[in-house]
Amino acid sequence: MSRPSDHYDSKPPADVDAKIVNPNLGVVGWLRWFWRQLTSMRTALLLLLLLAIAAVPGSLVPQRSSDPNGVSQYFVDHKDTAPILDKFQMFDVYSSAWFSAIYLLLFISLIGCVLPRTKHHIEALRAQPPVTPANLVRLPAYATLSISGNSAEEVLEAAGKVLKADRYRVARYDRAAGGKGKLKTEAAITVSAERGYMRETGNLIFHFALVGVLIAVGFGGGFGFAGQRAFYEGQAFTNSLIAFDSFNPGRFFDSASLPPYTIRLDKFTVVYEEKNTNAIGQPVDYTAEVTTQIKGEKPQKQTIKVNEPLRIAGTDVYLLGNGYAPTVTVRDPEGNVVFTDSVNFLPQDKNLTSLGVIKLPDGLAEQVGLIGFFYPTVSEGHSGAFFSMYPDLIDPRLTLDVYAGDLGLDEGIPRSVYALDTKDMTKLAGRKAPQKSLEFKIGDTVELPNGLGTVTFDGVKRFVSLDIHRDPTQGWVLVFALSALGGLLISLFIPRRRMWVSVTENADGSVTAECAGLARGDDPTLEGAVTALKDKLERALGLTRD
Repeated sequence: MSRPSDHYDSKPPADVDAKIVNPNLGVVGWLRWFWRQLTSMRTALLLLLLLAIAAVPGSLVPQRSSDPNGVSQYFVDHKDTAPILDKFQMFDVYSSAWFSAIYLLLFISLIGCVLPRTKHHIEALRAQPPVTPANLVRLPAYATLSISGNSAEEVLEAAGKVLKADRYRVARYDRAAGGKGKLKTEAAITVSAERGYMRETGNLIFHFALVGVLIAVGFGGGFGFAGQRAFYEGQAFTNSLIAFDSFNPGRFFDSASLPPYTIRLDKFTVVYEEKNTNAIGQPVDYTAEVTTQIKGEKPQKQTIKVNEPLRIAGTDVYLLGNGYAPTVTVRDPEGNVVFTDSVNFLPQDKNLTSLGVIKLPDGLAEQVGLIGFFYPTVSEGHSGAFFSMYPDLIDPRLTLDVYAGDLGLDEGIPRSVYALDTKDMTKLAGRKAPQKSLEFKIGDTVELPNGLGTVTFDGVKRFVSLDIHRDPTQGWVLVFALSALGGLLISLFIPRRRMWVSVTENADGSVTAECAGLARGDDPTLEGAVTALKDKLERALGLTRD
């Protein structure tokens, strides 16, 4: 017997070339193929995962937007790797070209996924439930009921009422007899019902909310700003560009949009653990008492805590860090004051051993730089080196290493206030110097080497580091995030389900009712739902008691 012409092993006709030739897609075809790949749900999920992975470097290395001092210190500690990481924009992850590319592709992919699904969902909402299948017994959930004393119309009407009471959309179909053999069907009247459209609605809400989050975050980053400022007790901060220690504006930020207000640090209090022997000295609570004043309004007393930011004039003020600011006065040999101020010293360990720099470019015989170490509760190790054994002010001590020479301030290159470049300077006091480090208790005055003058340790103040942040779309991000959560819950807990009731009149005058169900996706309660439909139909017809 010859094989059919479409058999895989048959010979092609003589007039047909046996070689398979792929069609030429052309530019439009390839663009259409690329668009379909980009707007598939699989690609959207892959881009979402890729975006999460791309955000990981932002938590591993310091970012210029939130920790510019940390970036500077990273360049000092990792002189070889830092420039390489900087070329790949690892210190500006969230504004880098590669992160932005993933962000935009995800945005386009989500839009391309959601819009066609929304159109299809609207059409489904307007359409009637599907026609009843010919063989309900083949469906995953099935039950049958024999009824005497009721007509087919009565049974069908009762089934429709039961399904509507369970919030199904109902449509009636009449099925004529037909088919052969086992597939033969009798004439029947049927009810088709469907519910669970909210499942897809919740799914679409979730995806639209994700798009909303992306848009809100993008606009918030473009029109917002983040700035940092450290200042000590009694000092005030004015919300202006020149007052920030570091400032990172958005792409579309306008400096004229900075709201005019001031914040003065009145007092900073730290509560340390004193009862638990395993956690002595651990900070329990931070409280910054401040006085705020918006231009044209009265001053107000307010507080800032770690998890309780200050909200003022559309900006959020967060408490980032704190430390000590020793007050130092430097005089020349004639006793004239050359320098007097409280200087922020950066904490180096959990007991707040702190490091600070004082630069004296003018007023003395030569330029002088002081590198200081402050110990809130001083103790001396076996090697003779000082360290702090407790973070609170119990026995404070200050030591200064003295350098003389060129501070490098006249070169026009920005210099960090927390670092001293000593390559063109001579060490006059400190380790491996002609004179040991200058040591102070509060109130002590010590002479500088080479008769340069004197230094007085006047006292200690606390300083705080604040992050001033403005995100004009913060409220919208919250709304979209809650909408995404609500949509996700709806899509997870509302089943999409179709139910059918087919009623057939038998030759003996009885009626047979078939109940069947089909779920879209996994639905472990489907069989129970069909059984419950059968029971409710029996009760509606008076066949069983409630």
